Amino acid sequence: MNESAGSVAEQPGTKQIRQLDHVVIRFAGDSGDGMQLTGDRFTSETAQLGNDLSTLPNFPAEIRAPAGTLPGVSSFQLHFADHDILTPGDEPDVLVAMNPAALKANVGDLPAGATIIVNIDEFGKRPMAKVGYTASPFEDGSLADFTVHEVPLTSMTVGALEELDVAKRDAVRAKNMFALGLISWLYSRPVESTIAFIERKFAARPEIARANVAAIKAGWAYGETTEGFAVRYEVKPAKLAAGNYRNITGNTALAYGLVAAGVQSKLPVFLGAYPITPASDILHELSKHKRFGVTTFQAEDEIAAVGAAVGASYGGALGITSTSGPGVALKSETISLAVALELPLVIVDVQRAGPSTGLPTKTEQADLNIALYGRHGEAPVAVVAASSPSDCFHAAIEASRIALKYRTPVILLSDGYLANGSEPWRLPEISELPNLEVAYADGPNHTLPDGEEVFWPYKRDPETLARPWAIPGTPGLEHRIGGLEKKDGTGDISYDPANHDLMVRTRAARIEAIEVPDLDVEDPDGDARVLALGWGSTYGPIGAACRKLRANGHSIAQAHLRHLAPMPANLGKVLAAYDKVIIPEMNLGQLSTVLRARFLVDTVGYQQVRGLPFTSTELESVFEEVVKNV
Repeated sequence: MNESAGSVAEQPGTKQIRQLDHVVIRFAGDSGDGMQLTGDRFTSETAQLGNDLSTLPNFPAEIRAPAGTLPGVSSFQLHFADHDILTPGDEPDVLVAMNPAALKANVGDLPAGATIIVNIDEFGKRPMAKVGYTASPFEDGSLADFTVHEVPLTSMTVGALEELDVAKRDAVRAKNMFALGLISWLYSRPVESTIAFIERKFAARPEIARANVAAIKAGWAYGETTEGFAVRYEVKPAKLAAGNYRNITGNTALAYGLVAAGVQSKLPVFLGAYPITPASDILHELSKHKRFGVTTFQAEDEIAAVGAAVGASYGGALGITSTSGPGVALKSETISLAVALELPLVIVDVQRAGPSTGLPTKTEQADLNIALYGRHGEAPVAVVAASSPSDCFHAAIEASRIALKYRTPVILLSDGYLANGSEPWRLPEISELPNLEVAYADGPNHTLPDGEEVFWPYKRDPETLARPWAIPGTPGLEHRIGGLEKKDGTGDISYDPANHDLMVRTRAARIEAIEVPDLDVEDPDGDARVLALGWGSTYGPIGAACRKLRANGHSIAQAHLRHLAPMPANLGKVLAAYDKVIIPEMNLGQLSTVLRARFLVDTVGYQQVRGLPFTSTELESVFEEVVKNV
């Protein structure tokens, strides 16, 4: 926590108030302790105050992981500030640990001087021994570098709810709300919106609502009255660009982008999906927006989901399917069919750690290869990647634009970090959104030598190489469809070798014909010799690391790829302009391999596949080493 100059104020009869410019808080406990809800509500409170923020939820894959164990720890990290930030923070300034497992799993991430608030009620001999504590960490000196507050969260919550008609079990479960009330007081967050949220959430069980509200108020009152917390903190609002903001997760932003694409194209939107972590929230969100012409279909499996989406596109809708890596593998045959049919289709891949089931609740960037090449035959598709939770909105619109204009499948890459993380999102004006309207085929488009006018389903737009989009049932536009190779123009089945070669090359040329903007390079001084290049969710850590290096007097350039197929036309020139190009990736170097092969550039790769995003500190160290030795 960085304190602002002259930041301590004190009034008679009150505690000190200290101004900070940023804070990183991590809530941690069992997966049944409500840490995700606690973090989400604290985030909502923070967003209301106008701070810039970034979050990192982290939880086990099990629905109810083993209680009190290290694998069962669930955490939620929030970084909020009075200035523009790019990441959820490298090290927590504050750890709220609900049990010994939460402390043990997270204490290693804390810097010296950090604050630890523990639920001391849970630190009995058996729970501590369960996670490997042979002695109390409060007595063996292992926490000497930290400011530790031993708070009996469980017993104080139960005591605060004694007069309410609530079972003890439910009272104990409200301890996360006590903790939320305490932390909200400590960092001057309002709790009114959380109280209103709880009353809505438990409207059918008012006794549970009263218990949770009472727990929040009790936590707040404890902070005000205890002598254990002598200082209260404030973080002023950030100076963000003018506009209306809301806090948003990547999955919600992506769903909103797809809704907006439907509105801007004036087409019905159809989502065919099978539930899979971490993409399921897209299905959940889109199902709420029927009034915007959105239809959602929860299929029996991944293959049925993409098949239904292709069918919807054939019928004139914007067909979409959402999934994660395992689902992309199952959908690959039908995606190849959509390539042959030359129909618009958006495939959302919210990447997770693999292979196979892997680490389904953890993040990774390892699906780039399958997005670029993971189909049988020559079946090129466009590939777009989102760079932040709020950018998922714009990436979804861009993927839809390409799919509709060029009649092609588009794979939109997000990942678990973006999907579940959140940040402020400025609501765009309608005038800022692109016009995505497309024209269906409405009549014959080709004249035969004898003068007869006919409809050719594979006659192409000379600019985009897209074929006409003919809606089934339109008189005079009857045409054959299917996976067998088509004759160029007529769409008849063709086994002609020369025609197949032509169609393969034409489908590839259509992807290369897609208009994408040139790659922007951030090089403030214009004299950098090293370029940090990324794609997807590495945008934040790379940007934060570059900021730190520049602040320390080093020159480094940064660029970030949204379009991975086709790539920006100026990418080769950009790569050639720097002595070294370093590419951090949460895989084993997939983009590095692609760029080496295509541009013959000796890229410097930095790869980690830990199921967690990069920290800006580790990237700063890596970048500095390259800069100093170039």
